[in-house]
Amino acid sequence: MNTLRTRRAMIGDLTYLAAALTLPTPLLRRFGSRALGAATPADLDPDLARFDGWTADLRTEQLADRSIPLGIATARIAALAVGTPYEAHLLDAYLRGGDALATEPLTLSLTRFDCNSFVESCVAVARAARAGGQPTWRGFGREVERMRYRNGLRGDYTTRLHYFSEWLADGDNRSLIRDVGFALGGVEDKRLLRFMTEHRDSYVALADDRVFKAMKEMEHRLDGDARRVIPTARIAQVEDRIQNGDVIGFATSTPGLDVTHCAIAVRDSRGILRVVHPPTSGGNVQVSRVSLPEYVAQLRDATGIMVGRPI
Repeated sequence: MNTLRTRRAMIGDLTYLAAALTLPTPLLRRFGSRALGAATPADLDPDLARFDGWTADLRTEQLADRSIPLGIATARIAALAVGTPYEAHLLDAYLRGGDALATEPLTLSLTRFDCNSFVESCVAVARAARAGGQPTWRGFGREVERMRYRNGLRGDYTTRLHYFSEWLADGDNRSLIRDVGFALGGVEDKRLLRFMTEHRDSYVALADDRVFKAMKEMEHRLDGDARRVIPTARIAQVEDRIQNGDVIGFATSTPGLDVTHCAIAVRDSRGILRVVHPPTSGGNVQVSRVSLPEYVAQLRDATGIMVGRPI
């Protein structure tokens, strides 16, 4: 056990988060996802209200200070998001009438999430609150864009980081998030990622042969990339080294796929490590009823976790 982490950092984290997990989420009307610059400020009111309120909370509680680990602010935002509706395939909604080879609109929302947008939004709000001057929705959008797209460059559908392991590696390469899998004793997962192209009918964008070809090339480029997974049986041994605000990817044995879901790690007032996430089964963003090791053990086909630390 890392004694320094347990006695010092963990106690500090608990001070910041003990009340956070019991705070009610503001009741705001359900509102659609947003493309940056595609709507007026008045039209963005519910999302902006949350952004303004959440960044103000971080600053009031001195969690926007750069001396505080970014994960603490990320976990605080995750706690404030509890109760927000889940919406599957949120980032792909534009494809119902859009072109997958055109520049992808930057979809932003703080009033509904899928698991990917939830993780990105929590980290992005925390970062935006640290910016000089008044935090802005545009600044929030820039932070999301930097994380969501390969090398931070938004282009067509194929430039989005669709596989969690590539999202983590890309962020690590650009000092946005640190892959701590190796440090936590993760084992290498060398399986080939082919899920998207082998399940073409499940992805609207892949109906276009050009997009399908580009995605297949992307998958092959990832063949040599190392992925570190902390096995399910080992999570309890290292959970004291998992920090508030760490991003958790739930690894799977499903052929061709790296993870099935992602979440934000938090510690409750008793120090129990849990996760905040929008459940893929539907419903609202919630805090897991059980600890992280127990949660993973209950997941079908789970092999462990991948862990990223916002920096």
